[in-house]
Amino acid sequence: MLLLLGKADLEPLTEGEQRKTRWMLAVCTPTAKNGGQYTHRAMMRFRIFMLIPFSMKSCFQLLCNHKVPAAGFKNTVKSGLILQSVSNDVYQNLAVEDWIHDHVNLEGKPVLFFWRNSPSLVIGRHQNPWQECNLTLMREGGVKLARRLSGGGTVYHDTGNINLTFFTTKTKYDRMENLKLIVRALNAVKPQLDVQATNRFDLLLDGQFKISGTASKIGRTAAYHHCTLLCSTNRTSLSSLLKSPYQGIKSNATTSIPATVKNLLEKDPTLTCEVLISAIASEYAAYHQIDNHINLINPTDETLFPGINRKAKELQTWEWIYGRTPKFSINTTFHVLYEQAYLEIKVFLDIKNGRIDICNIEAPDHWLPLEICDKLNSSLTGSKFCPIETTMITHMLLRTCPEDHELHSKWNILCEKIKGIM
Repeated sequence: MLLLLGKADLEPLTEGEQRKTRWMLAVCTPTAKNGGQYTHRAMMRFRIFMLIPFSMKSCFQLLCNHKVPAAGFKNTVKSGLILQSVSNDVYQNLAVEDWIHDHVNLEGKPVLFFWRNSPSLVIGRHQNPWQECNLTLMREGGVKLARRLSGGGTVYHDTGNINLTFFTTKTKYDRMENLKLIVRALNAVKPQLDVQATNRFDLLLDGQFKISGTASKIGRTAAYHHCTLLCSTNRTSLSSLLKSPYQGIKSNATTSIPATVKNLLEKDPTLTCEVLISAIASEYAAYHQIDNHINLINPTDETLFPGINRKAKELQTWEWIYGRTPKFSINTTFHVLYEQAYLEIKVFLDIKNGRIDICNIEAPDHWLPLEICDKLNSSLTGSKFCPIETTMITHMLLRTCPEDHELHSKWNILCEKIKGIM
């Protein structure tokens, strides 16, 4: 029997505690042998510590205390792990993905990572958010926007959507095998489910409803394949936020392919996120012959992931989310009512690195003086293509205009129209 070494006497462990302690010993003790037999030296490492409750964080504290070489999480992966984030923050969870990819030796040690986010839109590395999203609606609803490091299209996340990341070496990277694993897990829970993987690496329910989309990143030695799984996501939000209202955009950025979606919970009310995660974890563990225990991790824990918070901050900067947008242009027109007739205002913008590179706004000079338009074009050139910076610039320019109520009213109309395309 596996025993718990405490400060004084040895106490028997429950079956669940035995499994967790056996895993912790395997992780923390290089001298531990296979098959659950541990050396006296290995057991002595735990003598002065009460191991219940015992978290992954405590394990790494032991590594440091006993001077076992430790640089965080990367030294814990021995034969494969199943992880689940306790955070719903999209930037923190994306940071974990790339930390594991960059720092963990995955040779013979596959990792499956489950994570869910609060309402967010996640665009691919080479995408244009103005082309993919309703940014105005997102700002009004407090929905976060993130740019991931993998390619692919834009996806909506909320806590009704499960994200799965399969980490392997580059040579073991196999998206179709991962999708087949998910299908087997779903069929193990509900054999009557009709779920199939497509040649685009999506999962379709009943041959027509998309329940999962795929993206991936392949590095020099490591790779990851991540996908969504729609369980009980808000389909109304998904539909409205993934429709760009912005007209006249010309871009070579990767574009998303729209699809009809459906939640698994709509098919069967017993298919909750918890049921699905458990089923996939069990199937993954059986396939890779590892422990099916799901280890909860805190993505902000620098003990596990040194430097992780810096990475998360980088992912939420304007420069990364918007500044990495491929160059694009906008050529559009607005119509404003003036003396019972509509006037046309032409707008042409070149956007490079998220900033206005060329600005040409033309309004009829009998509606707005030409010199004021010229000032606006000059002031916006070089600025961020975003409503906050544009508001600051236009407010400063307004102070230089003559005190004229009608002129100020026209100016405000024009500025609101311009901010409406941002």
